[in-house]
Amino acid sequence: MFNPETYKGKRVFLTGHTGFKGAWLSIWLKELGAVVKGYALEPYTKPSLYNILDLENSLESKIGNILDRELLNKAVKDFQPDIIFHLAAQPLVRLSYIEPVNTYETNIIGTLNILEAARNCSSVKAFVNITTDKCYENIEKDYAYKEDDKMGGYDMYSSSKACSEILSASYRNSFLQDNGFLLATARAGNVIGGGDWSDDRLVPDCIKAINNHEDIVIRSPKSVRPWQHVLEPLAGYLTLGEKLLNGNKEFAQGYNFGPEKNFVLTVEDIVKLVIQYYGKGNMVIKPDTKFHEACLLMLDITKAKNELNWYPKYDAKMAVKNTIEWYKAFYNGKDVRQITISQIEEFTNK
Repeated sequence: MFNPETYKGKRVFLTGHTGFKGAWLSIWLKELGAVVKGYALEPYTKPSLYNILDLENSLESKIGNILDRELLNKAVKDFQPDIIFHLAAQPLVRLSYIEPVNTYETNIIGTLNILEAARNCSSVKAFVNITTDKCYENIEKDYAYKEDDKMGGYDMYSSSKACSEILSASYRNSFLQDNGFLLATARAGNVIGGGDWSDDRLVPDCIKAINNHEDIVIRSPKSVRPWQHVLEPLAGYLTLGEKLLNGNKEFAQGYNFGPEKNFVLTVEDIVKLVIQYYGKGNMVIKPDTKFHEACLLMLDITKAKNELNWYPKYDAKMAVKNTIEWYKAFYNGKDVRQITISQIEEFTNK
């Protein structure tokens, strides 16, 4: 884990702060004493964690498109950040089949735009580009992908993130060898946690079904994913960011942040845990072969353990338990901002 004092007073520019992971990272950074500016589109779900946590009044927020180069450059230059965390993306696999051009523009050209904005701002010392576990060429076998495995991706989302990884490596080689900021990439698994209402995500779909008194419909019960609580990869991003802020060039590369191999569960296992912890819900299996989705995906996290001293703190059961506690509190009208902060503190102290 990182030293909490690292981010105190640091100027942090965060793209995608209105999204699920971005909102969690924003409030964590504020709790660490960072000065945060976010740049993103309006929240794309209702409700949204960004609005629930009242982040608009907690940090400097610029609503804008990552493809608007002029607006983005001005936002970065005006703020003069020490570090940039780039989370803005079109993050959904199934949507990428419907909106392939938007997916590629956002995830590739958008990444190039924020890299260029960083290069044109002398205050930037560190940059963490958040990609995905799906950036690897998935061979659908019992194998955990390592950082030097082949990039690929069957669908448009996965391949766009592989391109973002290649872009980052090329950008580092082309422009950042002798001077400039330190650039690293972070590849996380399937994150769960309170406050996600995105479509086509397993736990949010479960929550919506339960609260609408509907069956929980799942497409691929035996599919395996590296499930992890949202705070796990965020701790990895912050740890990696700390290394870069301290000028450690050897960490300017790619890292996997996923669960331990024995924490990996099937879709069906996760849904059963959701029903168990929520106390209600009914699962129905309806296969859907319209769009291809990977059936087996795991990450090897040895490198992050050995080089960053980062380790997963929660197993899948604890991740689901904390997630369901958050949603039950929300639907029972409790103060979820305080619960969010409490979960961050509990995680930090574990």
